[in-house]
Amino acid sequence: MAKVLIVDDAAFMRMMLKNILMKGGHEVIGEAENGLDAIEKYKNLQPEVVTMDITMPVMEGIEAVRHIKEFDPNAKILMCSAMGQQLMIIQAIEAGAIDFIVKPFQEERVLESVRKVLSN
Repeated sequence: MAKVLIVDDAAFMRMMLKNILMKGGHEVIGEAENGLDAIEKYKNLQPEVVTMDITMPVMEGIEAVRHIKEFDPNAKILMCSAMGQQLMIIQAIEAGAIDFIVKPFQEERVLESVRKVLSN
């Protein structure tokens, strides 16, 4: 079981992920709707796993990953992307993300990715 911070500008996507994670036995300890908010919440809540959307207002996900990894080099971040964002996924992994999940979310894939980042 992991303490998870969900970062996505769409409330609907956060709710979907929250339901999948909770059903999988994880605890959602916080939600953020942009990268700036994510950095603050990461520092305050210290989650074990972060699910990070790529495209968001204020500060996008890849930039937020860089900041979080500067603060905590051991941060376990899972990127969330829509189909066709392969280049951004590569940039996210270069920035320090460990894995990625594609929208629309598939329950088994999400839970498998969380297990993967926890064991990394």
